[in-house]
Amino acid sequence: MGKTISEKIFSLASGRDAYAGDIVIANVDAAMAHDGTALLTIEAFKEMGGRKLWDPLRAILVIDHVAPSANENFSKVHKVMRDFAHKYNANLYDAGSGICHQVMVERGHVMPGYLIVGADSHTCTYGALGAFATGIGSTEMAAVLISGKLWFKIPESIKMEIDGPLPPMTMPKDVILKIAGIIGADGASYEAIEFCGSTVKAMSVDGRLTLCNMAVEMGAKTGIIEPDEKTTNYMHGLEIKNLKMLRSDEDAEYSRKININASKIEPQIACPHTVDNVKPVKEVEGLDINQVFIGSCTNGRLEDLRTAAEIFRGRTVKKGVRVIVAPASRSIYLQALKEGLLEIFIRAGCIVCNPGCGPCAGAHQGILAPGEICLSTSNRNFKGRMGSSEAQIYLASPATAAASALEGKITDPRRLIR
Repeated sequence: MGKTISEKIFSLASGRDAYAGDIVIANVDAAMAHDGTALLTIEAFKEMGGRKLWDPLRAILVIDHVAPSANENFSKVHKVMRDFAHKYNANLYDAGSGICHQVMVERGHVMPGYLIVGADSHTCTYGALGAFATGIGSTEMAAVLISGKLWFKIPESIKMEIDGPLPPMTMPKDVILKIAGIIGADGASYEAIEFCGSTVKAMSVDGRLTLCNMAVEMGAKTGIIEPDEKTTNYMHGLEIKNLKMLRSDEDAEYSRKININASKIEPQIACPHTVDNVKPVKEVEGLDINQVFIGSCTNGRLEDLRTAAEIFRGRTVKKGVRVIVAPASRSIYLQALKEGLLEIFIRAGCIVCNPGCGPCAGAHQGILAPGEICLSTSNRNFKGRMGSSEAQIYLASPATAAASALEGKITDPRRLIR
């Protein structure tokens, strides 16, 4: 019987012939924690009697959720992380480096065929490069830092075949929102969603990262895409070669197969207060908004910023609307600066923040007041996510976000095609 790419990765990591449903103890290739989870991990590490890291090169700490620090409590957390990284020689990406999931990819900690764990649910993002990546708890992370191993029940896989060209102003974010609306918030619980098809092949690595990032919003263990020439080119750009180019076998077994016609997808929006409450943007057009956020580990990449900037170019944000832009990493920030994108945002009336999680984390930037409505390119719109539990969050693509910022109300971006 053939294997899926996920089963092949677990077979290599566990050193045994493994299939979905098997419980294995597997070697981890990289482990990450950020300032929202690292404190508990470090405390558990000490309680477990940890004296050294299993492999300092594969242990990564990132300060991104509240960066720079908003208060003394967060500053204490950051200090604990810095001290731990210094003592045990772990990789530390300090405030300003960017969001953990983008930093992990850009800095070469993610490679095709890797098994990666992160103390964050959106670790599934790395599947865009052909890795099996999943979120775990802080205590589990402490055990990984000590041993380099963790037990897993290998998930079944859903084959998500997406075909057809994306229509104008329809982005990968619209695709994954559409899928979330179809499957539901728990429709893929403890399964791996394997994205494939001509639409996925045509997507850039940036677009694929967006797809895999939101797999967890359907309850999935991970999202994953078979590595191809675009993956190879991306890795070569990081000067990384000798890649494990694993692919699913033709006779691999899937729990189910779902076909999506991308050419029929129009701009989508997730309405409060669940990610699977998805509708076409045109059905909620005209709703006044107070704030727009363009960024996050879902849509803070260069492709996203370019799309938004092209819509903002020569135009001005509607009076009374706050627009916050936060590039996902320092390198993206610098490239956006070089291309003049940041100047376009600033001239349009946007607020450009440092690389990091920003308003998405709801801790220190762009906090919403009671009754306010925010249109965000992030991945979650739960009640209280970005501040007040009496605020409302809508999720959409960078194109929809930019168009709505100009109009001061939720707007179908196709209305602004130049």
